[in-house]
Amino acid sequence: MACLLEAPLRISVLSEVTATSRHYVDRLFDPDPQKVLQGVIDMKNAVIGNNKQKANLIVLGAVPRLLYLLQQGSSSSELRAECAVVLGSLAMGTENNIKSLVDCHIIPALLQGLLCPDLVFIEACLRCLRTVFISPVTPVQLLYTDPTVIPHLMSLLSRSQRTQEYITQIFSHCCKTPEHQTVLFNHGAIQNIAPLLISPSYKVRMQALKCFSVLAYENTQVSMTLVNVLVDEELLSQVFVRMMQRDQPIDMQLTAAKCLTYMCRAGAIRTDDSCIVLKTLPCLVRMCSKERLLEERVEGAETLAYLMEPDVELQRIASVTDHLVAMLADYFKYPSSVSAITDIKRLDHDLKHAHELRQAAFKLYASLGSNDEDIRKKITETENMMDRIVSGLSESSVKVRLAAVRCLHSLSRSVQQLRTSFHDHAVWKPLMKLLQNAPDEVLVMASSTLCNLLLEFSPSKEPILESGVIELLCSLTQSDSPALRVNGIWALMNMAFQADQKVKGEIVRALGTEQLFRLLSDPDSNVLMKTLGLLRNLLSTRPHIDQVMSSHGKQIMQAVTLILEGEHSIEVKEQTLCILANIADGNTAKELIMTNDDILQKIKYYMAHSNVKLQLAATFCISNLIWNEEDGSQERQDKLRELGFVDILHKLTQASDPNLCDRAKTAMQQYLA
Repeated sequence: MACLLEAPLRISVLSEVTATSRHYVDRLFDPDPQKVLQGVIDMKNAVIGNNKQKANLIVLGAVPRLLYLLQQGSSSSELRAECAVVLGSLAMGTENNIKSLVDCHIIPALLQGLLCPDLVFIEACLRCLRTVFISPVTPVQLLYTDPTVIPHLMSLLSRSQRTQEYITQIFSHCCKTPEHQTVLFNHGAIQNIAPLLISPSYKVRMQALKCFSVLAYENTQVSMTLVNVLVDEELLSQVFVRMMQRDQPIDMQLTAAKCLTYMCRAGAIRTDDSCIVLKTLPCLVRMCSKERLLEERVEGAETLAYLMEPDVELQRIASVTDHLVAMLADYFKYPSSVSAITDIKRLDHDLKHAHELRQAAFKLYASLGSNDEDIRKKITETENMMDRIVSGLSESSVKVRLAAVRCLHSLSRSVQQLRTSFHDHAVWKPLMKLLQNAPDEVLVMASSTLCNLLLEFSPSKEPILESGVIELLCSLTQSDSPALRVNGIWALMNMAFQADQKVKGEIVRALGTEQLFRLLSDPDSNVLMKTLGLLRNLLSTRPHIDQVMSSHGKQIMQAVTLILEGEHSIEVKEQTLCILANIADGNTAKELIMTNDDILQKIKYYMAHSNVKLQLAATFCISNLIWNEEDGSQERQDKLRELGFVDILHKLTQASDPNLCDRAKTAMQQYLA
């Protein structure tokens, strides 16, 4: 019997809820303004903490009516303020609520409301705007559509502590791009917000601080300005240092450390400044301890990684501060089965976000180990570290995979690690798997790491070669991403270095001459340099030079000519002349130069060039062509004498550069022998 009753009962309850909600909406249309005001107040009390009621009222059309009342000049100040409060409460519901409010054009209506002189109404509008803008579903661009909005918000900062708190919070959530930073900077954000850092209200100080952290991030103009700002006759950087003291709330310490980190990375504060070395770095290391909450540990580690990324000295200091390398190992054991977390809600949250800790630890390890050999050794010797990286490469979270491969890349810069840890743990296997199917961001980092694993002294080189990697690398050279093209060709270049003819042949076959020559005219100079490097490695040892030139000589000479004629850097031209010098070292290949007057004239031109590197490389070509012990050397010497090369060599024996002088003398001796 109960089963039969259940369905009708549910329907009647639903219609009852809707009927109650309908009653609230109907009261908004009462002709008596007093009853409308009371209706809005009752609605406010009904929706507090009740998401179902909020959703019902939105569905029943309460929002357009509330906005109408809010914008009506005939509405009393009290009514308008209460409407803003109810709208703010509706915004505190789900993301769908926010979407509905934005679709009803709540933002322009509230911004218009800020022009009213009534402070209570202004604060209610700002509170609601704050709630709407801190939601991830709100398009922040809506704050910048009307150019009069930002200056007006700046002018409202002085009205009350509440306007200060809400406006700075809106700014810090809506400053997402360099363009946003510029707009806020140009409208006096620094001068207007700096005094708020010493406000009696903690909330105001905190929001002002957050504002400065988003304004300074990767922004030299803002950071350079902040360095010279005085707050109550104290330098802003010193205010930030005070905010990092241990007796301050953690949120404040962390945000102040971020401000100084961003100013330092933007070049406004030196990396050896005491406020960085003695204050910011130790503060961020403290944030990594297991006493801190998960999100504090994540933010602390990521900010610290960013701070020391370009500076080896900071990396060394951090590595010996508070046992940081060992402390980070705890990031992988969290939450443990004997976790001290007694709050079930907190435990549930942390279990869902534990991957963020692993991501942050990998990032920090990558930054720590990016330069110093001893630190890398310390990292790889940390308990199960290589196993953790290997499992990180196959985690479901893309961000963790990216951070793990970044860490691996950092460690792969070490010859010692390539020969030991990398070989012992066969890290090339998960790396190859990662390369099969990953987003571009991960591919770039994974292929960079592979380049290092393919270096001559790496024991992983052989097994990688046997795994059929050549096809994969050749496909990377066809990518739209310049970074992937560079890495693909770079890895092939490393693979071709001192390789046997079989491997070189496979590379040429898999890449195809068409693609090779397409890469030689690539608009990205890094791609071009690495392609020339590959070609140079393919053209080493005489049998290999003659074999490659016999099948592809015509196209190679054509490509060389185009590069030497084109608008290229000294480095590119030097590499191209070195390729010619290798060709000149072949037995049969050198005839391709000797029978090409255009190329000979170019070599002659570069021997007399103003750049010593180019002169050296060009002289090396001639030296190889006229070497006495080789067949046909006499004929080649005679031809080159006729073309005026001996005169140039004679001049170069007087060159001020000792290397060039020696090279020219060596070549001249071939004529005298």
